[in-house]
Amino acid sequence: MELQLHNSTEKLTLADAVFAVPFNEALVHQVVTAYLSGARSGTKAQKSRSDVRGGGRKPWRQKGTGRARAGTIRSPIWRGGGVTFAARPRDFTQKVNRKMYRGALRSILAELARRDCLVLVDTFTIDQPKTKDLIAGLKSYDAKSALIVTSEVDANLGLSSRNLHNIDVCDVESVNPIALLAFEKVLMTRDAVKKVEAWLS
Repeated sequence: MELQLHNSTEKLTLADAVFAVPFNEALVHQVVTAYLSGARSGTKAQKSRSDVRGGGRKPWRQKGTGRARAGTIRSPIWRGGGVTFAARPRDFTQKVNRKMYRGALRSILAELARRDCLVLVDTFTIDQPKTKDLIAGLKSYDAKSALIVTSEVDANLGLSSRNLHNIDVCDVESVNPIALLAFEKVLMTRDAVKKVEAWLS
């Protein structure tokens, strides 16, 4: 397939195996869910009756007091006792094969291209790390939110976009399903497209 460079008459020929595949909603959903699950810390923890300090001695004898029998003051029904079903640290990661992950990325990129949300540019740089310069450079793309993908890490772009919640910058190695789906448009430089094509072919 061919995509036209922004503000240019030149067209880039892209591999159909990457940018023209059908959209696989089930695969994309599975990979996105796994990606979000892997980001969870899973560090929630509570103390059960065996973890709470104290409670080693039976509070009172079994019979004869007129009170309900009790074996420990750290019972979950006592004040200061343990939690009945205490939470434990857990791992939320889900296994996703490499072929599935790359297939989901191909599916997302192809859908972005079909919806004209993938904008190809020759280069995208700014001379100094200033947010207003980045905003000025994005005016011609008519996008409320945008992800800028470059072939290599650009310090000026990274520093300029830190204070903007609707603009993000990443290199090809940092491209992920969440970043591609979170923004209205994806701006990708010529070199970045070639790297992505070589990676996902």
